[in-house]
Amino acid sequence: MIITVTPNPTIDKIYWIERLCLEDGEMPVMRATRSYLTAGGKGINVSIFLARMGIENIAMGFIAGETGRAVERRVRDEGITTSFIWVEGETRTTVTLLERGHEQRPIQITEQGPTVPPEALKRFLTQYKRALGRARYVFLGGSLPPGVPETFYQELARLAQQRRVPVIVNAAGEALTQALAEKPWLVKPDTRQRPFPSPDEILKVGRSWVAQGIEAVLVSHDITHDVLITREGAWDLEARDVQFKNLLGAEDALIAGTLSATAQGASLIDAARFGMAAATASAESDELVVTDRAILNHMLSKIHIAQL
Repeated sequence: MIITVTPNPTIDKIYWIERLCLEDGEMPVMRATRSYLTAGGKGINVSIFLARMGIENIAMGFIAGETGRAVERRVRDEGITTSFIWVEGETRTTVTLLERGHEQRPIQITEQGPTVPPEALKRFLTQYKRALGRARYVFLGGSLPPGVPETFYQELARLAQQRRVPVIVNAAGEALTQALAEKPWLVKPDTRQRPFPSPDEILKVGRSWVAQGIEAVLVSHDITHDVLITREGAWDLEARDVQFKNLLGAEDALIAGTLSATAQGASLIDAARFGMAAATASAESDELVVTDRAILNHMLSKIHIAQL
């Protein structure tokens, strides 16, 4: 069983529009040609992918209000076990605009999320420790809502490491920095707001993390590239001839595909290649999660690997 932790779940509302109107004057009206609504957040997207691939998992995090009920209902409809902690307020909503011809540059408006009180954190830790008894892997990902300390992922990683459960961390900022101290099995830094300046910098930082005891580092760059760094070496994975429709779920699909393949016995490089195929399938689809085996197998042919 795999645990996914999404501290700040969301309801994702995605709108496809012909043109983004930002001219001065009267309030512009932009009409959507399509729309899509789903439960979201990094761990939830990973959970959905795993469940559709037939891998048992449990989704954990904090939810609130009517939006939280919608999140829980949609996750359970996927056949996923949930162990959410309820708090006061309202689970956040994220609105994304995808302009035709510029789908690789989505415009996103996201809310802060509900405040998590100390007693809710204690309840979460109790349930998390109980779930670790059956866990094969733990995924920790996404932003932290108000009230959750920057050391949250570090503490969860430490508890998992004590049970010898491998941990995957996909985060940014101080939350990621603190988690690195526990030497997670796989680190995927969230570089959407602060990308690495160059592939050389990716290799420098990734190799330093691996030298500190982290098993593997996976870093995205230039939209269609990912770099995998381990003790055995470094590889650049490139997706070619991608027809972009929606980048929103690609990073989560990359991690979910890598994790699902690893859980089924694949080597890390083969698992990352499968993850890249899953990310490419997501980028070429209107949906955030694509698990059709025929599509994924076709996408594998688009992934090219070069050792660095």
